Amino acid sequence: MRTAFITGTGGFIGFHLAELLLQEGWAVASLDGMTDYYDVRLKERRLEMLRQHPRFSFTQAMLEDNDAVQCAIAQAQPDVIVHLAAQAGVRYSLENPRAYVDANIVGTFNVMEAARAVPVKHLLMASTSSAYGANTEMPFSETQKADTQLTIYAATKKANESMGHSYAHIYDLPTTMFRFFTVYGPWGRPDMALFKFTKGILEETPIDIYNNGDMWRDFTYVTDLVRAIRLLIDAVPGGIETAVEGDSLSPAAPFRVVNIGNSDKVRLLDFIEAIEEEIGQKAIRNYMPMQTGDVPATWADASVLQQLTGYRPQTPFREGVARFVRWYRDYYGV
Repeated sequence: MRTAFITGTGGFIGFHLAELLLQEGWAVASLDGMTDYYDVRLKERRLEMLRQHPRFSFTQAMLEDNDAVQCAIAQAQPDVIVHLAAQAGVRYSLENPRAYVDANIVGTFNVMEAARAVPVKHLLMASTSSAYGANTEMPFSETQKADTQLTIYAATKKANESMGHSYAHIYDLPTTMFRFFTVYGPWGRPDMALFKFTKGILEETPIDIYNNGDMWRDFTYVTDLVRAIRLLIDAVPGGIETAVEGDSLSPAAPFRVVNIGNSDKVRLLDFIEAIEEEIGQKAIRNYMPMQTGDVPATWADASVLQQLTGYRPQTPFREGVARFVRWYRDYYGV
């Protein structure tokens, strides 16, 4: 039986990945700080479901608590670590940048130190499509230069990529960073657009639509995303023999960056219309200018993911929206 250590199992993506691995017969050890960035009750409910599995164990601790992180990972002796916990949210990084440095840089360093000490067979860590920053050439590919991050959130994630590469090189630690593209679905975060739009439409309160709706996103359904992560666990970067066409595999380390996205650019207004159709009610739209640090479009080239795993996300956004709305109505009883 293989053991995965997942950070962030109280969170949206960590919860779904833990569920998938447990269903496949893995043991899952985990850590989460359970911060109050959003409703902790949602995190507690996710954990409650995971705790039904006898092969699941949990440590509550902040990533910044080095002793707790080292102890939990050393005790688990995992085969792989999937580091998903982070201070998330582009907009919140404008209000509280220190939280991002503490959790995303110091916390990630602690996880890398623990991975080195075990050592694990594969370290996988979450980055973000925001790392592409001001890039305009689309679809975004992993070999593009990405040095123009527009928020401290994106900057901390790009820093994680650089930190990961250095540890992969120094300690021969196989490391994969994945850049997520606008993940959505059941059990999602309340600060994300789909959650806020659904809540606003059902409660008949205005929804804020930035850049007057002239926004495009590569929406990636959460179960597609965690399936991709699961398959990437076995796509361990190594020497040149592990490279594929268009790969970002480093010539100096067992390290690569992989996009995980639907490879489909969807207009934000079409996404909102899909929510309206599923709910059967029109939104009260409050059109706003572009927010600081935001980008008008994201779009993933997921060909490297497909070559490495034989898989690419493919849930159509209307189908994903319908599943989310059904979950939301059920969870909140509306």
